[in-house]
Amino acid sequence: MSDHVLITGGAGFIGTRLARRFVEAGNTVTVLDALIPQVHGDDPDTTSPLLRSLDGVADVVRGTVTSTEDLRAALAGATIVVHLAAETGTGQSMYEIARYTETNVGGTAALLDLLANEPHSVRRLVIASSRSIYGEGSYLTESGVVVHPGHRDDESMAAGDFDVHMPGEGPLSVIATDENAKLHPSSVYGITKQMQESLILTVAPTIGIEPVSLRYQNVYGPGQSLKNPYTGILSIFSTLIRQGKEINIFEDGLESRDFVYIDDIVEATFLGATHPAAAGGVFNVGSGVATTVNEVVAALFAAFGTEVPTRVSGNYRLGDIRHNIADTTRLREILGFTPAVQFREGVSRFAEWVLSEPIEGDSYERSLEEMSSRNLLK
Repeated sequence: MSDHVLITGGAGFIGTRLARRFVEAGNTVTVLDALIPQVHGDDPDTTSPLLRSLDGVADVVRGTVTSTEDLRAALAGATIVVHLAAETGTGQSMYEIARYTETNVGGTAALLDLLANEPHSVRRLVIASSRSIYGEGSYLTESGVVVHPGHRDDESMAAGDFDVHMPGEGPLSVIATDENAKLHPSSVYGITKQMQESLILTVAPTIGIEPVSLRYQNVYGPGQSLKNPYTGILSIFSTLIRQGKEINIFEDGLESRDFVYIDDIVEATFLGATHPAAAGGVFNVGSGVATTVNEVVAALFAAFGTEVPTRVSGNYRLGDIRHNIADTTRLREILGFTPAVQFREGVSRFAEWVLSEPIEGDSYERSLEEMSSRNLLK
């Protein structure tokens, strides 16, 4: 039996590919998207390849998740909802607090309020959560105890100490973070993602809807915005390489992230929306591999076949975490899925696509100036 799938924020990097995956499986898709200029440009019909890629694939409702009227129109006939719509970007969230909260928390509340109070056919609701809700993830003490340290302080980082510490403990070793780890986000963005997830996991079962939460790690791949400075370092560094500009590596370059390729994210999300065993579940979606920023730069240089100057500056952003690696055991054991694309292969595919795209402007520099002016970038 085919489903009618609503993807909020579905004209974005993940949503457009996910829409095609659902259609290929015989489903119909509606997309609700606000088409914000930061992602789609000032005239989406001509400036957004992502929007154009939905032609013949999905019905597009232009609107926002904060509008009950827009939500009502988009939900007509939907049996599955994948809630991707969100303002993204850890740094920007620290000074555009009202916008992030209104969209991420308010939009999720509006969606649930409508589902709780009006007739609908939705049976499953998938939320795209985030690794950011863990803050600093899981670590091991010298005595072998798993701990979840608090956020790093400005004073230590200003002195060049970027490692994670806990009072009374010696050196800590990062380990994979599982779904039972402490939730203590260190940014406004992370707080809003935790609230999105909590709202859906709490409310959906009371109104007969199966909730599923997918905690995405750092997603990358072809189609990722090259002009939005809040989409991640792979896009930012790729643009700098093509412009021949210096790469400023923050902290000491040893901070790490779990990078997961777009195709793996799409498949995991498809399973989260359709697999019977996913109902009520919370799943990390990542590669399970830590990659440092220094390793990212080296992989990009290899993929582009060229290098630019680099500088390990010791700059840092308040709200950033040091490490986070996903434990993907639950994803594998319950949904039978293991991410397939290794980082260097994914970067090679990404770089090949980047070279086919126009070189974008310097919005990254403006974003750093905005953070620095608010004392968030040191």
